[in-house]
Amino acid sequence: MSPPAFHTADTRGPVIVMVAPNGARKTKSDHPNLPTTVEETAAVAVDCFRCGASVLHAHVRDADETHSIDSKLYRHLIRTLETDIPKLCIQITTEAVGVFTPEQQAKTVFDTSPAMASVGLREMAGVRSDLDFAKHFYLNCDASGVHIQHILYDEQDVSRFCELQDAGVIPASHRCLLFVLGRYQVNQQSEPSDLQPFLNALSLNRDSDQCDWFCCAFGAQEKACLLEAVHMGGHVRIGFENNHYRPDGTVAESNASQVADLVQCLSDHGYGIADTADCNRILFSPV
Repeated sequence: MSPPAFHTADTRGPVIVMVAPNGARKTKSDHPNLPTTVEETAAVAVDCFRCGASVLHAHVRDADETHSIDSKLYRHLIRTLETDIPKLCIQITTEAVGVFTPEQQAKTVFDTSPAMASVGLREMAGVRSDLDFAKHFYLNCDASGVHIQHILYDEQDVSRFCELQDAGVIPASHRCLLFVLGRYQVNQQSEPSDLQPFLNALSLNRDSDQCDWFCCAFGAQEKACLLEAVHMGGHVRIGFENNHYRPDGTVAESNASQVADLVQCLSDHGYGIADTADCNRILFSPV
């Protein structure tokens, strides 16, 4: 069940492909193949791994398909995947969706003890947040070896991340970012040009090699946005959470077909695809 191996045509190393198969908002009414149970999510993750994805961005749902951050559900998913596909890297999410508090989000991470977790910067360390609590959370994740990916929605978020890191609220070892091109709203359509403000803000505050950054995008131009991100030195996240359409505007068959198409596109442009060992080296190596 090893993912496809490609030889990179550049010198920066292979590209990590992360898959986000469901997210917090969509249901089967949006796409019948969107996974909502632990078992469905695990099956989709296996298919996507076989197509070249090496990281799962995991969401879990309650019985009525409602977004959840229940640590029991996350542990069940992790156990299932450790049996089905032990080489897959698993990242849980703490996404609040306007419901969960920073304290609840932190409890999910500490109760689950995942290898990786995604955390919205605005939700954990926004301008009105308790920065003492946020610092305690980030430092505890650092001490526990939990890899944090910071979710950023615009250039102001990038600047705030850098400010908080400089202030010691976010440890220097927490250098993984996700640039979200656009918003979670009906008919959102991202464009490749949406990426540049993020990169401009990052270059004002950091050398390019100080952060590992990913990109995700909405709508039919998703693949074009992700290819642009790779050209600019980033990694990518693809999946039905953000988009379930092909570039021609037709509905995609599955998460795995979207991953396979992206992997083929990257291969055609001469990029290597990261396997599990590559992911561990890139994301967990010391600063």
